Amino acid sequence: MALQRGTRVLAGVTVPDTPLINKALAYAREYMDDQGYKHVVRSWLTGQAIIAHLPSSAQQSIDVELFAISTILHDLGWSTSPDVTSADKCFEVDGANAARDFIIREAPASEWDKHRIQLLWDAIALHTNPLIAAHKEQEVLLAHAGISTELLGIEVNQKMLGKDLIGITPDEFNGIVKEFPKDGLKGYIIDVMCGLCKRKPETTYMSFVGGFGEKYLEGYSCKGKQVVDLMEAFLSD
Repeated sequence: MALQRGTRVLAGVTVPDTPLINKALAYAREYMDDQGYKHVVRSWLTGQAIIAHLPSSAQQSIDVELFAISTILHDLGWSTSPDVTSADKCFEVDGANAARDFIIREAPASEWDKHRIQLLWDAIALHTNPLIAAHKEQEVLLAHAGISTELLGIEVNQKMLGKDLIGITPDEFNGIVKEFPKDGLKGYIIDVMCGLCKRKPETTYMSFVGGFGEKYLEGYSCKGKQVVDLMEAFLSD
């Protein structure tokens, strides 16, 4: 859905400017701390810069408003507020559910049909799973690409996703980081993941989050709780 919308420039990146995107930014700011908020904004800007380097024919079919909102709200599941998180779901699903609720509450129903809302949900729920996101709709892939490039850098993601997709330049990337600094991000991510392992460990054993618990959290263990353990225990010989 390539709608004609206004734009503005943020950290050197031209981004779509809609009332709903601005509401999403305010919503993320309400429920995320400074580090988390800067991460999601950098992810959006990085992804939008990636989109800008795609062929114009490819850009025309991208739903940039949906992409923006999915990246801006993708980590609401990191919040500790029960308004946007659950006690029994992984953070990706919490974020996807919270974003869906936000859209249903705030967006014009005439512009957001069931398919568009589901696509937003998928982009957030799958943003940590490149093996699936790479084969979904382009907005889902681009959400993963923007988020993972923000975290891992251009070179790593060009190797993982290809130079044809990850066309953002070092100058563009550094301009985003200058405006929204990422100092202390590694320690912050470790703390967030370990916090999830403490608060609701059952949601972490079968995901990458459990690796942080195994490495950094005393007393945490995935042993006996992963898919291989369940299959060994319950499948017939």
